[in-house]
Amino acid sequence: MDREDHVVGKDAERIPDYENEEADRAEFEHEVEDLSFGDNVHAPKPKHRHPVLFSAVTTLIVLLVLALGAGVWYMWQYHWRTLSIEVDGTAYSAKADTTVAAFMRDHRDFERKPGRLLSVEGKVLEPSGGNTVSVKFDGKQIEPADWDRTRFEKNGTLTVTPGTDLTEEHTVEQRKVPFKTDINLNGGPVQIVTQQGEDGLQEFWVGKQSKKTAAKTVIRKQKPLIVKSFAPHPEGKKVIALTFDDGPSIYSDKILDILKQNKVKATFFELGEQSLEFPKVEQRIVKEGHQIASHSVSHPYFPNMSAQEQRQEIENSLSDIKKASDVSTRTFRAPYGAFGVDEWKNNATLIDRNVLWDVDTLDWKRPGEKQITKEVVDYVHNGAVVLMHSGGGDRSQTVKALPEIIKQLKKKGYSFVTIDELCKVAGLPEAAEPSR
Repeated sequence: MDREDHVVGKDAERIPDYENEEADRAEFEHEVEDLSFGDNVHAPKPKHRHPVLFSAVTTLIVLLVLALGAGVWYMWQYHWRTLSIEVDGTAYSAKADTTVAAFMRDHRDFERKPGRLLSVEGKVLEPSGGNTVSVKFDGKQIEPADWDRTRFEKNGTLTVTPGTDLTEEHTVEQRKVPFKTDINLNGGPVQIVTQQGEDGLQEFWVGKQSKKTAAKTVIRKQKPLIVKSFAPHPEGKKVIALTFDDGPSIYSDKILDILKQNKVKATFFELGEQSLEFPKVEQRIVKEGHQIASHSVSHPYFPNMSAQEQRQEIENSLSDIKKASDVSTRTFRAPYGAFGVDEWKNNATLIDRNVLWDVDTLDWKRPGEKQITKEVVDYVHNGAVVLMHSGGGDRSQTVKALPEIIKQLKKKGYSFVTIDELCKVAGLPEAAEPSR
């Protein structure tokens, strides 16, 4: 057997016959068809991916990654991160979630103390009862009520200020402050109101806890009553003021006749009840150029009277004189010269001047006309105020002494003036008018 025949014979069963290939395929398909299981078996379908589901899963994964990143960032930003907080020039470390309250506690409030609670008088009622410590972060005030919920979010500067004292709760009242007095009655016979006294007005606090009262804001200052006394001595002149008390009376016309004959002016301090009894005399006094002033109504002793009684006495006397003579005056001479600080305080709004004397003739004792004359001539001086009487008793000695007194004084070079004229030539201050 040649080689080719050997090969063909050996592999005859495994070497396909390509010429019969189509016949074999048909036979195979027929065999397969004979083995069919009918409708119970289906051929597997090819698998396909769902596009919507794939997109949702992808988005979820991305969101989870972002959320995780955001959470890490948040925790870092607001919890894990260390901040630098500067206080008094020193930097302190604090976690980002540290509250102001915790930070203050950790550092003992930086030794700042709350204020004290004080009484209205300024005394300590409670050592820590005042305003609390003040805190500002980068200049922004943080109220104490917000310390527990305010957290540091950035580096910055904390300004810590000690608390301030607080005054207890109190009521506020406005009270009158009575005016004070500055009264000098020892400088001479002419006393003048140079400043009217005015009550002040001041705020007072009454503490609810301490029950104390304290004077506070002055709303209106009190003005003291100022009365000064003067001994007039006009420079370059020799003047004297003759004065007559207790009139008018049956002796007044005789005195007026003597004064008229000698061209002398005088001042008459009249009693109100006498003025109403002798109105024509009062009118003559005014007509002939003399001065009328008040000597009260009935010559009482003022220190024994109440303030209201004193004022009524003076007001009535001024009114009586006005009715009798049609003259308004604010010049006064207190009976017995008894007019001190209290009397001035009570009556300064009614009168401008209280005029006493520095030469007393003592004519009311009726020592004789020569003694009356001697008292004047011996003690006269420039600017003297001479006391005589035109009423209140027997004044015949005064009437007899008057011509010689005038004669002797003229011989000494004196001229005669009223009280108003004396004050003017001596340059004494004008009286201060009472406030309206």
